[in-house]
Amino acid sequence: MEHFQNESRFSSWAGLVPECKESAGKKMSSRIRKGNKYLKACLVECARAAIRKKQSYFYSRYQRIAARRGWKRALIAIAHTMLIAIYHMLKEKVPYYELGADYYSVKNQEKLIKRNLRSLEKLGVDVMIRGRKKFCVYGK
Repeated sequence: MEHFQNESRFSSWAGLVPECKESAGKKMSSRIRKGNKYLKACLVECARAAIRKKQSYFYSRYQRIAARRGWKRALIAIAHTMLIAIYHMLKEKVPYYELGADYYSVKNQEKLIKRNLRSLEKLGVDVMIRGRKKFCVYGK
């Protein structure tokens, strides 16, 4: 893996990096690049298989991306994520570590709490926090 300087060069060689053609703020194309077609096809099939397991990191990432960008782009994004994981596994000679389906909810817990508090306050609900896990809600 010393031939590739970093994971972005490796994913660019494989052809799983979206092109960014933009001029004057107008996006023209976001197709994936040309690359190793056999590796790309294999990784997309692996991504399809990976998102079928509901309690996995890839499934939760797929759901987050597909909600915003669509299922095809989300599938390519999962294949790209898998390729980056493969790069690090081969370069550092470590086994794969599954992050889990609740990775994003644990990582962004504080952000989620603040967003929900702002939403409740916009609805006119007074919220008082007592500790980390207990909420008392009082309506106006």
